[in-house]
Amino acid sequence: MDGSMVVADTTLPVAVIGAGPVGLAMAAHLVARGQRVVVLEASDGVAAHIGDFAHVRLFSPWRYNVDAAARALLERRGWTMPDPEALPTGGDLRDRYLAPLAATPEIAAALRLGHRVVSVSRHAIDKVKTAGRDAAPFTLRVARADGAGIDIQARAVVDASGTWSHPNPMGAGGVPALGETAAADRVRYGIPDVLGRERARYAGRRVLVVGAGHSAANALLDLAALAREAPGTEIVWAVRAEGDLARLYGGGDADALAARGALGTGLRALVESGAVTLRTGFRVAELRRASNRVDVVGADGVVIPGVDEIVVATGQRPDLEITRELRLRLDPALECVEALGPLIDPNIHSCGTVRPHGARQLAHPETGFFTVGVKSYGRAPTFLLATGYEQARSVAAALAGDWIAADRVELDLPATGVCSSTPATGATRPAVGTPVATGCCGPSAPAIAPMSERVAAAGACCGPAAASIKPAAAPALAIAGSGCGGKARG
Repeated sequence: MDGSMVVADTTLPVAVIGAGPVGLAMAAHLVARGQRVVVLEASDGVAAHIGDFAHVRLFSPWRYNVDAAARALLERRGWTMPDPEALPTGGDLRDRYLAPLAATPEIAAALRLGHRVVSVSRHAIDKVKTAGRDAAPFTLRVARADGAGIDIQARAVVDASGTWSHPNPMGAGGVPALGETAAADRVRYGIPDVLGRERARYAGRRVLVVGAGHSAANALLDLAALAREAPGTEIVWAVRAEGDLARLYGGGDADALAARGALGTGLRALVESGAVTLRTGFRVAELRRASNRVDVVGADGVVIPGVDEIVVATGQRPDLEITRELRLRLDPALECVEALGPLIDPNIHSCGTVRPHGARQLAHPETGFFTVGVKSYGRAPTFLLATGYEQARSVAAALAGDWIAADRVELDLPATGVCSSTPATGATRPAVGTPVATGCCGPSAPAIAPMSERVAAAGACCGPAAASIKPAAAPALAIAGSGCGGKARG
């Protein structure tokens, strides 16, 4: 790959889909390199997905949450970095960092709010045709908030649209459980604000939380706080895991981010005290209406009876429909960028780190198209915002033709303290390319690019591979989801 991978018409912009943290960082890096960019955001404001968990306190301090190029752009406009050691809420991240970033003249000029991307294709060329494909610009079909449909052409496209708005269903088979759709009025996906605007919905109710990641942890901790204030509030926690539950509670004191480790420590205490009833090995198969409540039936026929409300925190999945006319190379299990599959497979990996990767690994057979951010991880629950910022830096460098910078590693991640050197029983994963080293978190990046060749084995359990460059403050916030990602309760 080189600069010729992008169509020659440099008068066209690079189109970035999504104005979340990684999408805006992508724009900041492109602006810093003098590239023309347009950012297309479906909502009427930036960081719309973060707004859904604005009440949740993140588990990493401010010093890890701000992209370097974005910070430089902001500080030129007089912005002051918040206390580097303070833990922001999702709302803080949006209001004190992302909104000011979007308001800078450079980003504001590129931002198109209320522009929902419906599809991405090559101009007048369908998926089947090869001749002239790489030279043709991209066409993004966009539905505007005013109801109009327009086409926008671009020389390259970076999909940073995320996955938050496409939650996984409750059913253990990856499809909605029987009765799940019919019981929609009793089901809430994500992290409800049970101590704030949604308090009345959960106070004094029997609540079932399904899921084992950090989103579930935040919901459970808040529900436990609510139960102490609202008599009659009962909490049941259902997870598919059984046997050794060490990974369920995270790294505790061994976690480099104390607030992240505290999530699992707090959960363990709730379960051991009886404040939360834990049901392990439970795979949801059906929801049955029972008077004014719901009975939740497991695949083995075991029933969790009399549930008033259900919180589903089982992760998200990518929306692949908008890229149907593009030639993508996706991992068949995770629907992530193919090169990342062996590195982030939750069947094998038990920690939220991955060897550094950049433009070469994030590219697809469709020349000039990249997937970045949490969407690049597909269904894997271990994405970290730090990884997304590094992706944005590398892809921006590649789009500017600077492959030396694109191949350079500029990432350092804190250890989670919850890594296992032993994959799950029977878990095997064919590698993409030949692994250059093996560490406690599984194989390192496959040798498919110059950057990968410089990646060394992990120096510490769950830590990142040795990087050729480690900046003074590499951003590291776990984005909403589960696995080693997530949020910390304040």
